[in-house]
Amino acid sequence: MNENKTNINWYPGHMAKTKRLIKEKIKLVDLVFEVIDARIPFSSKLKEIDEYLNDKEKILIMTKIDLADQEETKKWVKYYQSLGYLVITLNLLTDKTNLIESELKNKLKLINEKLAVKKIKKSILRALIVGVPNVGKSTLINALANKRAAHVGNKPGITKGLSWIKVNDYLDLLDTPGILWPKLNSEEEAFHLAITNAIREDILPLDKIMFYFIDFLKKYYWENIKDRYNLNNIDDDTIEILDIIGRKRGALLRGNEIDYDKVYSLILKDFTNGYLGNITLDRYEMIINE
Repeated sequence: MNENKTNINWYPGHMAKTKRLIKEKIKLVDLVFEVIDARIPFSSKLKEIDEYLNDKEKILIMTKIDLADQEETKKWVKYYQSLGYLVITLNLLTDKTNLIESELKNKLKLINEKLAVKKIKKSILRALIVGVPNVGKSTLINALANKRAAHVGNKPGITKGLSWIKVNDYLDLLDTPGILWPKLNSEEEAFHLAITNAIREDILPLDKIMFYFIDFLKKYYWENIKDRYNLNNIDDDTIEILDIIGRKRGALLRGNEIDYDKVYSLILKDFTNGYLGNITLDRYEMIINE
């Protein structure tokens, strides 16, 4: 990925506080769930989190696989498994959490086998759950609890502070606000986080985000965007694509001018809802081969 050329001033104070609190609380937990978005499995991975976790066992949960390119997902799963992670993929809207629950019960069993010599029995696992904003942490917590235990939203910043959540009779979760590191590795990584709502769209120039996104779609998913917006018999000029989408969808200002902000909004909404097809922004070969 290219060197970061965009000046990004987005790092909220609560994120620095959260990292400090994680470091203080990590001794209280038995394992860590890290949740990443399958559409951006590299950009949504907390690159420096391990130094805060004191070698705690980690389960990497890849969410939103129903929205991601399945071939790319397979590559990323294999990659993270090669690094020693237990990787679990989930569509949080439809999939059961049986595999996660099975792993947790097995973990509790192993802990109790070690404690048996001391005649101590542990009845509740304590786990930390971390991830960048909008990867589905709250939805996952609710799925594990089989009830509404945490706030859910499609905007960054829904969870505000560290809090313990009683999930079930054998699991307590320490929930954290979505966190990001103050330094992003590349401009593309920032764009991917913005496109997926991990950072607010107004942090970066929206025009720049959308021109990047359209160029990306032209390169990797041209048929998807052609089918969605009926873009037949046109070349791949980005402005022309935006103009045609705007006219077809009635995104017009006075004087029949294109309302580009409205066009951007509807394209991003279509992406979020899966109407552009299964798309992965983090391309495995592009990132890992660099």
